[in-house]
Amino acid sequence: MSRKVLLIEPNYKNKFPPIGLMKMATYFRMRGDDVIFFKGELKDFLLDWLTSLCINKFVAIDDTINWRLRGDKIKQYIKRGQKSDFSAIGLYESQYEVLLYPWIDQYRKEFKTGNLSDSSKFDFVGVTTLFTFYWDITIKTIEFAKTLVKDINRLQVGGVLASIQPEEIYEATGIKPHCGTLHSKGDIDPDNNEIIDNLPLDYSILDEIDYVYPDNNAYFSYTTRGCIRNCAFCAVKTLEPNYIDYIPLKERINRTRRLYGEQQNLLLMDNNVMASQQFMQIIQDIKDCGFEEGDKYIETNQYDLAIRNLRLHINDRAYTRKAFKLLQSLTEMKRFSEEERTDIYTARDKFGLLSLDTCTREALIKSYHIFAPYFTKRYSGSKGKRRIIDFNQGVDARLFTNEIVKALSEVAIRPLRIAFDDIKTQPQYLNAIELSINNGLKDFSNYLLYNFQDKPEDLYERMRINVDLCEQYNVNIYSFPMKYHPIRGEHSHDRDYIGKYWNRKYIRAVQAILNATKGKIGRGKSFFEKAFGKNIEEYKELLIMPETFILYRFFFEYIGYTDAWREEMKQLSVAEMEELQPLIFQNDFNNIESLTTNKKLLHILSYYKNYRYEIIDSTSELYRRKKEFDALTLK
Repeated sequence: MSRKVLLIEPNYKNKFPPIGLMKMATYFRMRGDDVIFFKGELKDFLLDWLTSLCINKFVAIDDTINWRLRGDKIKQYIKRGQKSDFSAIGLYESQYEVLLYPWIDQYRKEFKTGNLSDSSKFDFVGVTTLFTFYWDITIKTIEFAKTLVKDINRLQVGGVLASIQPEEIYEATGIKPHCGTLHSKGDIDPDNNEIIDNLPLDYSILDEIDYVYPDNNAYFSYTTRGCIRNCAFCAVKTLEPNYIDYIPLKERINRTRRLYGEQQNLLLMDNNVMASQQFMQIIQDIKDCGFEEGDKYIETNQYDLAIRNLRLHINDRAYTRKAFKLLQSLTEMKRFSEEERTDIYTARDKFGLLSLDTCTREALIKSYHIFAPYFTKRYSGSKGKRRIIDFNQGVDARLFTNEIVKALSEVAIRPLRIAFDDIKTQPQYLNAIELSINNGLKDFSNYLLYNFQDKPEDLYERMRINVDLCEQYNVNIYSFPMKYHPIRGEHSHDRDYIGKYWNRKYIRAVQAILNATKGKIGRGKSFFEKAFGKNIEEYKELLIMPETFILYRFFFEYIGYTDAWREEMKQLSVAEMEELQPLIFQNDFNNIESLTTNKKLLHILSYYKNYRYEIIDSTSELYRRKKEFDALTLK
């Protein structure tokens, strides 16, 4: 018997789709189960789910009325319960009105109270987890999931956070999580020998939600698992304890291509691909999949794909949404004339395709011949787009050889992400960059871990090295400073951890600067030196500079506040500086008068107040000066 399965990703912001849930979706569909994927506001899901159940009940009782065309009105009543909403549904038009009313009343009560009947619940619910600092939203999602499953033992929680802190999750929710990947027989159903981690991904579930992952339109996969390193800041050894040096790629990509259409890019999530003894075979697989340097991407006709998959009953829920959105986009495209857009709108209205609540699989299939020519026109004439292959977790500079880099240069890799987490690896990092440049690679990126065991000066040096390399070799290196958060213990559930050599003011200063650079540092020596200083001394001064002086750098320099603060700092004795620094480092200036009785220090601390409110207050002097400065800047 088919089961009702719900897979949930908490509503945090993340770049990549949940690969584990995509594999689970494939597994359940192979068993003939009805699978739903959700990411968003939990209350919205409950409303949509109960509405769909209510419509199905109505159809089962009286199929002479197209209840799906009244789905928006049914949803409104379940949500608000007002008489006017109830009247708008038109139950009186059915001869079975007396049988219909109890059902909509039940679903209204279930939505209002959150107490679902067993018939409204799911046979299996899976919840994925990610970073430990998403603790609050993750726990909230698990608690919500508990109300949706018939048997609490069929609620499975997995993923990164679940694998790192299973005891903490059990203590908070009473649910014992699954740790690591689903790599054993019977991980979900004892009677099934399928290894879920080896299954291809179900890309269709991504069309069931409104959330758009920043890195989409890509094949997501692994060619290896695990890592040969055991870095103290990393969770890979917990998540993937054994290094697997080769996972075939081609069949996974080809299956995705057949079912879900061509994807533009290839994102490989390997944690240390260069450690593989079969690295050259991996490169050959990448080429065979269509990602050799210079290969082009021609987009699949997405409407034809959606209608084909609706006909095959491959996730009706997802492809109904996808086809609806594609139809919406037609009327917004300038390549169609006003007359054509009018015809499209009229046809959509005729088949009930103007609202997602009334859009049905049957209507989409029936109207296909009307809209297909427009999509043929939309997708025709493409010259192809550049393809990219991205080892998104980065590669290990310590493993670079000329042979390896030559192989990398033969695929469409852009950028090459090389880890530079520790200044001690500078020689290996510089060697990796030089070998790459010698083999024709020019686009690089890396995450620069800070706030771990490093000193603030180490971060500056690593950023500076990349800026200098850009100038020296005329290449692009984008650095992304990434603040370390512990994965266990105190502060693992928040972002408040402060490393041994750091303090709150330093952390906040770096973040303030990165806000201005949009989180990254690229090529451009003068820009970098203005942002982070020409040398270590200027960088250290920026770290203790008042935050609003950093955020509105040029303005406060223009009105002289920065120079005044700088001059007063120079006049301090050694003893006074020793007293002032701890006060600055704690980065709490809400009640400056309570910090010290030293008037000289109090005056300096007054520069640290939050000037942002004055800047936007039209009655303040700072507001007037800011307008004056803005006008001068525009000139």
